[in-house]
Amino acid sequence: MTALTLNLNSLIQLTREQFYQLCEEHPDLKLERNAQGELVIMPPTGGETGRSNVNLILQVGYWNEQNQLGEVFDSSTGFTLPNGADRSPDVSWVEKSRWDSLTKEQKEKIYSSMS
Repeated sequence: MTALTLNLNSLIQLTREQFYQLCEEHPDLKLERNAQGELVIMPPTGGETGRSNVNLILQVGYWNEQNQLGEVFDSSTGFTLPNGADRSPDVSWVEKSRWDSLTKEQKEKIYSSMS
């Protein structure tokens, strides 16, 4: 299955806080936003992709455990990227000082700003 992209910009341009609220109200959907502000609805992964993602998470997690340089996150974690997109990568890593510079509130939100 492929992602469904909805361009709602002619009707509404969601603020970051509105997008966050939408994600909170619909936890069963995997929602992202691209740099143009379009809403992206991600389908569940298939078995092969899920298996590959676990291996990737394990490798990054093991590397991080050995080096203690940051924090590792799974695909349920969303990040606001420098281009304004809100994405949930399959696996992500954030350097320790960058993670530590976030407030507790920023760490708790679904979409933490990494810009």
